[in-house]
Amino acid sequence: MGLFDKAENKAQDLTGQAKEKIGEATDNPDLQAEGVADQGEAGLRDVGEKIKDTAEDLGDKIKDAASNLTDKFKKD
Repeated sequence: MGLFDKAENKAQDLTGQAKEKIGEATDNPDLQAEGVADQGEAGLRDVGEKIKDTAEDLGDKIKDAASNLTDKFKKD
């Protein structure tokens, strides 16, 4: 996950927390719900970025394993 993506997701999460708390304090259920939704969206983006990072790491490992296997056959 890129540093910018992490910062953006964290900012959205913190904004959502603030909206939720302000909504609670001002008895504004719409603002409170908007805050909860913002936090949920930030969480989903984090999960998506982690899945993307894991897939990239797995792809790199597969490439390395294939290269090692190819090298082994070239030696024999």
